[in-house]
Formats: sequence, C-alpha cells, structure tokens
Amino acid sequence: MDRSALADLLRRRRERLDPADVGLPPGRRRRTPGLRRDEVAALAAISTDYYTRLEQQRGPHPSAAVLGALARALRLTEDERDHLFHLAGQPAPARHSTGDHVSPGVLYLLDRLVDTPAFVIDDLGYTLVQNRMSKLVSGDQTGHTGRARNHNWRWFTDPGSRDRFPEEDWATHSRTHVADLRATYGRRAGDADVESLVRDLTDASPEFARLWAEHEVAVRRADAKRIVHPEVGLLDLLCEHLTSDVDGATLVVLHPRPGTDCREKLDLIAVIGTQDLHPVERD
Repeated sequence: MDRSALADLLRRRRERLDPADVGLPPGRRRRTPGLRRDEVAALAAISTDYYTRLEQQRGPHPSAAVLGALARALRLTEDERDHLFHLAGQPAPARHSTGDHVSPGVLYLLDRLVDTPAFVIDDLGYTLVQNRMSKLVSGDQTGHTGRARNHNWRWFTDPGSRDRFPEEDWATHSRTHVADLRATYGRRAGDADVESLVRDLTDASPEFARLWAEHEVAVRRADAKRIVHPEVGLLDLLCEHLTSDVDGATLVVLHPRPGTDCREKLDLIAVIGTQDLHPVERD
C-alpha cells in the first residue's frame, strides 16, 4: 500500500470536484476548491474520520468495497479507479463485468434524476448505488453485505424482501429474475462469481431451482413494477434499463405509468420522505 500516493490521489480528485458535479447544493462560500472531506465520506458511506485518516496517510488498508465506494464518490474513470486499487495494494476489479465501479457519466445522470427513482445494478443483480427517490420508494438496498447485497439472493431467500410488492406479482418477478440471470450465466459461463451465485441459489431455494431448470432466457430491458409504499399505497411504475458500454452497469429508471396517480404519489413521497444519512464505517 502506497499511503503517500493514495492520499495524494484522494486529495487531488476531491479538490477538482464541485458540489454540483455530485448532485450537492453549493452551500456557503468555500475557502478552498473542491468538495469537503465530510462530503466525500458521506457520498462513500464511510465516516469522516476514516476518510480523513486515509488522506493523512495513517488510515487502515481499505477494503475493495470501500475503494469502490470512493471511486464512485470521486467520479473516477476506470483507469483512475484501477490506479486507486493498485495504490491501496488491491487487485483492480475486472472490466466489462460485475464489479462495484460506476462510470462518472452514469453517476451524473443518476444525480440529475431528482424526482424519479433510479438506481444502478451490475450484471449479477448487486445494487451499486441509488438516488434519494429510489431509497424513499424501495428502501436503502446498498447497506447490505455479502450475498444479501444481491437482489436475486434476497428475493429467493428472504421473504421480507417481497413485502413491498403485491403478492399476485411475485411469480412474474421470480421468472424475470431467473431469466435475466440465465442470460448473464450464458454470457459469462465459467466465471466464478456467476457459477457460485447460481449454485448457492439452487441449494437455498427450491423455487429458484425449479425455475432455473426451465431454462428461460430474457435480458431485462424494460418492464413494469408495482410497489406498495407504506405511506402512499400502490405505485404503478414502468422501468427502463439502460446498460453502459463502459462498465456494464445498468441504470434502472422507474417512471409513472401514464393515466395513473403515480406521479402525484411520487411528488408526495419526495416531500414527506426521509432517509438515514449517517455514514457507516467499513473495514
């Protein structure tokens, strides 16, 4: 781990960003250029003290998850992200496959969708980042660890993950999840992360095993989703899936179905909704 170079990279990339670049209000006049340390820490969901120690060359060895979060917070390109990993003594994630990196362009679009739920997932179904409206509508999906970070795993192994969806839609969602994962499995056959996820799901869920055996294949590009929100009731949404050619991540945008009251309900959620912004320190 090259602590000096790592600290220098973090500081210089922090100083080149304006609050508007990451969807933050300008706030009061700033005496120095760029983002403040606490703002970067909040964007990466780590404590300010943890981030400060990294910039002061006295922090611990950051994990791959923390490095991925910092790369997103600082809007690093893939080359810059790889360099960040190397300085921290970690192997860089594989490109054009599953991983924690989200390109600056996709993050820019996500920041601008202030009144529309949107989130980014990788090709295995791991939620990488959500905007505020997505968290208010669906709950925070980014705080899970291990297998629980994967929405396919939660769907088939955690009954509580289905609470916000009408029960009559569960069968359709199950088939959609499996068919999309089957497409990834075929495209990346032999990759250890794909093989292990399918194997573990088959062992853990008889429903998944039954659907997997049917060998349905369908890449998810656009669909519909009904979500039951605890405050405003049923949201009738349409989904657009926009996959980046840069890193393979998919930006999912949820928008109201025309002719419904969903737009008014989303506006109400934006007003009454709250979220926990306290960062959680990760090793």
